[in-house]
Parts: sequence; structure tokens; C-alpha cells
Amino acid sequence: MATNTVAGRADQMGRKTVRSTWFRWLLRAGLVTRGVMYLLVGWLAVQIGLGHGGEEADRAGALRAVAERPGGTLALWLLIVGFAGLALWGYTEALYGQASPDGRKARKRLSSLGRGLIYTAGFAATIAFVVGHGSRSSDAQSQTFTARAMGEPGGRWLVLGVGIAFVAVGVGVIVHAVRRKFQAELEHIGPRVRPVVDVLGVVGHVARGLVMGGAGVLLSYAAVSFDPHKAQGVDGTLREFARTPVGPWLLVAVAVGLLLFGLFSFCEARWRKLEHLG
Repeated sequence: MATNTVAGRADQMGRKTVRSTWFRWLLRAGLVTRGVMYLLVGWLAVQIGLGHGGEEADRAGALRAVAERPGGTLALWLLIVGFAGLALWGYTEALYGQASPDGRKARKRLSSLGRGLIYTAGFAATIAFVVGHGSRSSDAQSQTFTARAMGEPGGRWLVLGVGIAFVAVGVGVIVHAVRRKFQAELEHIGPRVRPVVDVLGVVGHVARGLVMGGAGVLLSYAAVSFDPHKAQGVDGTLREFARTPVGPWLLVAVAVGLLLFGLFSFCEARWRKLEHLG
């Protein structure tokens, strides 16, 4: 009985917290952070496509770009707060469900949990960068994971499974964009603004899905060829687009799509549904 009472009080306190104004502002701040990161990564990728890029087009490159600007340290701490908001959002949706008709299903909640873990990693990496421990590129992290996994029994199949999962997620994101399912997650958008938000959402999500799917293909190829160096993170995946027959223009097109997704994240920060939480 006592255990049930404690659990009930904890649940009540949790629901009260996620309904609070400050908590929802924190979640919206997280979406602003995501927008900033995608704008930076997209811009770095555009520079690479045009032959002017020196930084990696991934989180590590974006953090260095922020740190080099006046007030960079303060901006980095604000990004840390934003990543905390994104991580908490994922965990909150894992507990209470997403803002969709089937948002309480186990599949949706597991997806939110995974998103929370990813943004927790971003939170930790940004703190490590600020306190002086640096931030490894996504390519190096992917190759390290692949090499370690392949060194274990059955690790090659694990890497292949992760690669296929990334491809599946990338395809899912693209389908989500084409079917405009993201519209159900937004509210109170004026009729004049909605067409613009729709374009940002469709193009931005497609670009994001292409990068995820591309990273999955490269990871799967690394498993099949038993070569960890074939695995790539965001930066390496984007550079692979430039090596296609279309040349650097495909990279530029995808990079512009990432820029648009950054702008869409700002739209989400303004109009994302949050009332369902708790």
C-alpha cells in the first residue's frame, strides 16, 4: 500500500512538472537549439559543397563554429540548456506518449526514449566541449563504435543491424515528410504561414531522412566489407553525396534541406503541441 502511495505521488508530481510553464518553455528552447545546430551543420555543408569548407559538417564542427564567435562560451551554455530540454522531451513522451492519435503505443514511446538518449549524448558532448575535453567528429565516433563492435563475437551482425535500422528510420522520416504527418503535431498556425511551414517541413525532413539513410547504408557496407573505416557519421555521409555522379550539387541540395529543417525547428518551437504532456 505504501509503495503504491509513493508511486502515485511521484506520478502526480511528474505530471505537475511537465504541465508547468517553465518546463514547456524548456522544451521549446530545446527545439530552438536543434534549429541552431541544423542551421550550422547545413551552412558548413554548403561551404564544403562549394569548395570552401574547413570544418566538419556535424555537431563537433558546429560547436567549434559557435565557440569561435564573440560570446561563444555563453552561447554554448545556452545550447547545453537546449539539449537538456530536448532530452527531457524525449523522456517525457516516453512516459506520457506523443502528440498523435497513436502516441501512447509502445513503438512511439520507445522512439521517444531513443530520441531522449540521443539528445542526452548531445548534452554530454557539449558539456565536454565547454570544459575543454574537445568533441570528436561524428565520423571518428562512428568508426570507433564499428571497430569495437566488430571485435566482439557477432559484432559484425550487430553493426549490420544498426545500419539497416538507420536506413529504415531514414525512409520512415521521408515517408513522414511526404505524407505531411508533422502537420498533426502543430497547432494554431495561421493560414498565410501554414504553406511556408509545410514547405520547410517537407523539404527539411526529406533532407534529414536522406542523411540518416545514407549513414545507415555506409554502416551496413562497413559490416559487409568488414572495414570499420567505411562507416561514416554526418560529415562523412554528407561528403559522400558530393562523390555521386551529380557531384557537389547534390551535397549542396541536401545541405540547403538541412538549413530548411533548422528553420522548421524554429516553427516547431513556436507551434508544437505540448498540452498533451502529463
